[in-house]
Amino acid sequence: MYLHLGQNTVVPMRTILGIFDLDNTTGSYLTRQFLKEAEENGRVVSVSEELPKSFVLCEEQGVSTVYLSQLSPATLLKRAEGQVSDWLNQAREDTHGRTS
Repeated sequence: MYLHLGQNTVVPMRTILGIFDLDNTTGSYLTRQFLKEAEENGRVVSVSEELPKSFVLCEEQGVSTVYLSQLSPATLLKRAEGQVSDWLNQAREDTHGRTS
Protein backbone atom coordinates (compact mmCIF):
# COMPACT_ATOMS: atom_id res chain seq x y z
CA MET A 1 0.00 0.00 0.00
CA TYR A 2 1.14 3.49 -0.84
CA LEU A 3 0.21 6.94 0.40
CA HIS A 4 -0.13 9.73 -2.16
CA LEU A 5 1.49 12.86 -0.70
CA GLY A 6 0.54 15.22 -3.50
CA GLN A 7 1.63 15.98 -7.04
CA ASN A 8 3.28 12.77 -8.30
CA THR A 9 4.76 11.60 -5.01
CA VAL A 10 3.81 8.34 -3.31
CA VAL A 11 5.53 6.52 -0.47
CA PRO A 12 5.10 2.97 0.82
CA MET A 13 2.92 3.11 3.93
CA ARG A 14 5.23 0.67 5.72
CA THR A 15 8.00 3.31 5.65
CA ILE A 16 5.96 6.08 7.33
CA LEU A 17 7.04 6.92 10.87
CA GLY A 18 4.78 9.93 11.29
CA ILE A 19 2.69 12.64 9.70
CA PHE A 20 3.13 16.08 11.26
CA ASP A 21 1.44 19.47 11.05
CA LEU A 22 4.07 22.09 10.19
CA ASP A 23 2.23 24.92 11.99
CA ASN A 24 2.01 23.00 15.26
CA THR A 25 5.40 21.30 15.27
CA THR A 26 7.74 24.03 14.06
CA GLY A 27 7.13 25.98 17.25
CA SER A 28 9.46 23.48 18.89
CA TYR A 29 13.18 24.18 18.78
CA LEU A 30 13.90 20.45 18.49
CA THR A 31 11.65 20.05 15.46
CA ARG A 32 13.17 23.08 13.74
CA GLN A 33 16.65 21.69 14.43
CA PHE A 34 15.65 18.26 13.11
CA LEU A 35 14.25 19.76 9.90
CA LYS A 36 17.31 21.98 9.47
CA GLU A 37 19.68 19.01 9.80
CA ALA A 38 17.57 16.93 7.41
CA GLU A 39 17.72 19.77 4.88
CA GLU A 40 21.49 20.13 5.29
CA ASN A 41 21.91 16.39 4.72
CA GLY A 42 19.78 16.37 1.58
CA ARG A 43 17.01 14.31 3.16
CA VAL A 44 14.15 16.74 2.52
CA VAL A 45 11.92 16.30 -0.52
CA SER A 46 9.49 19.09 -1.35
CA VAL A 47 6.44 17.52 -2.98
CA SER A 48 5.07 20.79 -4.36
CA GLU A 49 6.00 24.40 -5.01
CA GLU A 50 3.05 25.41 -2.81
CA LEU A 51 3.46 26.35 0.84
CA PRO A 52 3.77 23.08 2.80
CA LYS A 53 1.20 22.29 5.47
CA SER A 54 2.65 19.01 6.70
CA PHE A 55 5.70 16.84 6.68
CA VAL A 56 5.88 13.08 6.50
CA LEU A 57 8.82 11.30 8.07
CA CYS A 58 9.72 8.03 6.34
CA GLU A 59 12.47 5.54 6.95
CA GLU A 60 13.63 2.84 4.58
CA GLN A 61 16.70 0.67 5.05
CA GLY A 62 17.87 2.87 7.93
CA VAL A 63 17.71 6.11 5.93
CA SER A 64 15.14 8.72 6.92
CA THR A 65 13.55 11.16 4.48
CA VAL A 66 11.31 14.14 5.21
CA TYR A 67 8.61 14.87 2.63
CA LEU A 68 7.09 18.36 2.70
CA SER A 69 3.50 18.25 1.45
CA GLN A 70 1.00 20.94 0.59
CA LEU A 71 -1.74 18.64 1.92
CA SER A 72 -2.96 18.94 5.48
CA PRO A 73 -2.17 16.18 7.97
CA ALA A 74 -5.92 15.47 8.21
CA THR A 75 -6.12 14.85 4.45
CA LEU A 76 -3.09 12.56 4.53
CA LEU A 77 -4.54 10.65 7.48
CA LYS A 78 -7.85 10.16 5.66
CA ARG A 79 -5.98 8.84 2.63
CA ALA A 80 -3.99 6.45 4.81
CA GLU A 81 -7.11 5.24 6.63
CA GLY A 82 -8.82 4.71 3.27
CA GLN A 83 -5.92 2.57 2.08
CA VAL A 84 -6.06 0.40 5.20
CA SER A 85 -9.85 0.11 5.00
CA ASP A 86 -9.66 -0.95 1.34
CA TRP A 87 -6.99 -3.50 2.20
CA LEU A 88 -9.07 -4.96 5.06
CA ASN A 89 -12.15 -5.21 2.84
CA GLN A 90 -10.15 -6.98 0.15
CA ALA A 91 -8.71 -9.38 2.75
CA ARG A 92 -12.24 -10.19 3.95
CA GLU A 93 -13.38 -10.84 0.39
CA ASP A 94 -10.38 -13.09 -0.25
CA THR A 95 -11.00 -15.03 2.97
CA HIS A 96 -14.77 -15.33 2.85
CA GLY A 97 -15.54 -14.85 -0.81
CA ARG A 98 -17.75 -11.90 0.13
CA THR A 99 -17.68 -8.70 2.15
CA SER A 100 -18.99 -8.67 5.71
